[in-house]
Amino acid sequence: MIVVSLGKLLEDLSTEIREYQIFSNNEKGFEQLLQWVYDKKSEQTNVVFVMESTGVYHERFAYFLHSKEEKVVIVLANKISNFMRTLEIKTVTDKTCSIAITQFGLGRKLKEWQPSNIVYKELQQLSREKNQVISERVVCMNQLHAEKIQALPNLKTIKRLDERILLLQNQEREINADMLEKVEESKEASEGVDLMSSIPGIGKATAIAVLAETNGFELIRNKKQLTSYAGLDIREKQSGTSIKGKARISKKGNKNLRKSLHFPSITATRVSNQYQELFHRIVSKTGIKMKGLVAVQRKILELMYTLFKNKTPYQANYQQNRVANQKDSYPMLADSGSL
Repeated sequence: MIVVSLGKLLEDLSTEIREYQIFSNNEKGFEQLLQWVYDKKSEQTNVVFVMESTGVYHERFAYFLHSKEEKVVIVLANKISNFMRTLEIKTVTDKTCSIAITQFGLGRKLKEWQPSNIVYKELQQLSREKNQVISERVVCMNQLHAEKIQALPNLKTIKRLDERILLLQNQEREINADMLEKVEESKEASEGVDLMSSIPGIGKATAIAVLAETNGFELIRNKKQLTSYAGLDIREKQSGTSIKGKARISKKGNKNLRKSLHFPSITATRVSNQYQELFHRIVSKTGIKMKGLVAVQRKILELMYTLFKNKTPYQANYQQNRVANQKDSYPMLADSGSL
């Protein structure tokens, strides 16, 4: 189901919501929606379709509109949620959400959406399939362990579990091979994976997963937006002296992206002094190891984004080298303290 509101930006820059309609989320519904919009609009009016990024449910419609050469804007869901808090909306329904998205689009100059590299879409599908296979394998291994330590284990059950685990292991290897093959099809993806996997503790599998879940950082404009998209941003509720809630991560983001960074963050704290220091500093302050790991995950994700955008490999002593280069460029500044 697609809930649509049709709005217009007036000459005095005020907005007007004119129509509201519901269509099926299929090809027939898409055609009906497009016809409905053009029946309602005037000839001089330019149409922009603004939609919320809702998992995979918006994608078919976005690709349909792009194939019809329509202007499409896709907005992250948390942006719409934050915008709705500024409106006088007491009841949240499909209709009020649709109206809010329309008002958001009318009141802002938004960047037009372009389909991402198809490689990233296919990598996302493979990455999520791999996660599912791994989850199933872990369940089978736990069942096998429980069966073996029973007083009267069933040998046929053990055999079937062994065969199932072997099948899942083979499928995981096939998926890994498919992912590497897809990466090689795109120069941007291949270079991005090489750059991001240069970070200590980050392997190619993690780099591929991050690229897949962010569509090559397609809708990401800055680090703050990236951490919010991953659900690694900090939420704190405080008011006066009576209300002081604990700071915690929002988790209102892509859980697959967070999941892909968990084990690499543990490895990074063991092989990198920088992340080890960050981890121990947070743990010594809070006494909670998970908070330390979350801080490391956030730093790693931000660094992966920076390396991908700047097309530069990881440099362990980047900050020190930067300061040294500044001193070489401006020697008088380095000696100014002795004047």
